[in-house]
Amino acid sequence: MVLARKDDIVEDFHGTKVADPYRWLEDPTSEETKEWVKAIGEHRNSYFAKSETSDADKKRLEELWDYPKVSVPKKVKGRLFYSKNSGLQNQPVLYVKDGDEEVVLIDPNTLSEDGTVAMTSTSISHNAECIAYATSTHGSDWQEIHVRNVQTKKDEADHIQHVKFTNIAWAPDDSGFFYSRFPDPDTISKEDEGKHHTVYFHKLGTPQAEDELIYARPDHKELMFSPMISHDDQYLILHVSLGTASENRLYIKPLHSNGEMIRLLDEQDASYTYVTNEGSTFYFQTNLDAPNGKMIKIDVDQPAREHWEDVVPEKSDVLYSYLYINGRFVIAYLHDAHCQLHVYEQDGTYSHEIELPVIGSLAGMTRSKEDNDIYFGVTSYVNPTTIYRYNMDEKKLNLHYQTEIPVDTSQFETKQVFYPSKDGTKVPMFISHKKGIQLDGENPVILYGYGGFNISLTPAYSPTMIRWMEKGGIYAVANLRGGNEYGEEWHKAGMLEKKQNVFDDFIAAAEWLIDNKYTRKEKLAIMGGSNGGLLVAACMVQRPDLFGAVLCQVPVIDMLRYHKFTIGHYWIPEYGNAELPEHFPFLYTYSPLHNVKEGQKYPPILIATADSDDRVVPAHAKKFAATLLEKADKNSTVILRLEEKAGHGAGKPTSKVMNEWVDYFTFLDKELR
Repeated sequence: MVLARKDDIVEDFHGTKVADPYRWLEDPTSEETKEWVKAIGEHRNSYFAKSETSDADKKRLEELWDYPKVSVPKKVKGRLFYSKNSGLQNQPVLYVKDGDEEVVLIDPNTLSEDGTVAMTSTSISHNAECIAYATSTHGSDWQEIHVRNVQTKKDEADHIQHVKFTNIAWAPDDSGFFYSRFPDPDTISKEDEGKHHTVYFHKLGTPQAEDELIYARPDHKELMFSPMISHDDQYLILHVSLGTASENRLYIKPLHSNGEMIRLLDEQDASYTYVTNEGSTFYFQTNLDAPNGKMIKIDVDQPAREHWEDVVPEKSDVLYSYLYINGRFVIAYLHDAHCQLHVYEQDGTYSHEIELPVIGSLAGMTRSKEDNDIYFGVTSYVNPTTIYRYNMDEKKLNLHYQTEIPVDTSQFETKQVFYPSKDGTKVPMFISHKKGIQLDGENPVILYGYGGFNISLTPAYSPTMIRWMEKGGIYAVANLRGGNEYGEEWHKAGMLEKKQNVFDDFIAAAEWLIDNKYTRKEKLAIMGGSNGGLLVAACMVQRPDLFGAVLCQVPVIDMLRYHKFTIGHYWIPEYGNAELPEHFPFLYTYSPLHNVKEGQKYPPILIATADSDDRVVPAHAKKFAATLLEKADKNSTVILRLEEKAGHGAGKPTSKVMNEWVDYFTFLDKELR
């Protein structure tokens, strides 16, 4: 038992006194915090040292992970650019293929000894001679941009810092690129961190200090900007967002104009995404008066709403993603949380369906300006990503890349079921397991969920879940409200004051699995990360009787103070703000940190976080662990797994991911009885 010191801090929220005894754990640099982290780490190490299964799990995970993983290629000037991980490499490598010759262009594995420097994004110049790429260290959201010469395979002198959440948009003449960044953290106050996002143009071969300021909004310092260049190379377009709100703004400016940025869509009343344009006629994807999404066109010379026209109207399925190529829209729709591809002419006339070989997800889709081919990947829970080339004229699907995996996945199957939530809402759930499994209530289950931020959980292959199913486990994924599986109405039904719907959906999924004899509560583990970490923590404190174990990853836990850390204020449109009297009651009602009951027996919980997570700071996990260790029944198992040199999850080295899952399996093997 590792108990933490309690402070007597009490904060008044609109007349409600709220204690915060472990606020001191929010400071990771204090000696007291370091000592507590060290003690909790020794407790964790002692727990995992007594494992009889970890060696076998590690060996098998290495075998299952050891297959080539290739991304959907991007074709520019006849060259194919794509990333590939040969199997167990910590980071995928960027390749360029000119003809039949495959050449390494950027290998992030050479940037650090332990694989903790990741390449987070790339942008290819129009002439395919240079590539701008961003790197992140230890999983941080902070990135640095470099430029690599495709011919020499060496970096140029260009080096951009203080970058987060940007797109890199090359100028049509390839003289440089547009990007957005934050101020140097040393030049602003603590309260302004994560604010004052600004757009710049970087001219190749010049220092960052000489970058040209393109656009800033000191009058609205919360706005964020993502620059792009129109398909006809005539306009600079800014996608303007306020935190993680679904609604956004969109500004444009002719590239050869010295005038002001045109605030074409500035009311933030819906989502708007640029698709393409023909001269002054712009095509956008939007959910304005269409929660499932539609395509519209706007003449920027006549921008009044009475002149807007629907091109592809709203359907019963959700417009998930799209691609424009030579007068056609290729649109991926979500049908009950899996993808279907359809082609429309530019005037909105339906053309045909591109039939996908499996019921699953689209794993990227690209086009080339030089020909009429598109590339896309398809994956499912039992099929790794396979990449196809589709010619729009021939209407023919050609296999581009199919990997060989070290397991026969025909022994597994996935089915989709629909179950009623507490209020009667029908919720879909994917269930994957070995064929012929017995529904006798004795199967160990991982129930996974997210339920937020308009994010859809669609089928995807994972070596870790293959291992789980090999061990006799069942993997269930519930498509909860708060996501985008059924459009913006589905999203809004799980945010702000309606967030409890998400927890009810998840609890109902657990009850359905038990009622239908897939498992029993002692063998049911729930799992989620980030907003999904909030999900499983809230469900655990609301229904401690229902679960056999909890895997809580990089969680948001303190719902009264989350907006005070790093970029937490971006999430206010999704969660709300406890400083507002109308928001405090519902946040306080479900906030996991504030709903741990004295003496309650909670299911075993493994809380996983990372010391350099600057998206959801580890203070959430630390305070939750300290509170559980203090208040929960003394027989409750509480393990805090604090990873070093790792962030929120993106770019985590393969070796760290596998080691993490070895611990997860050890935890589940011990606790699911």
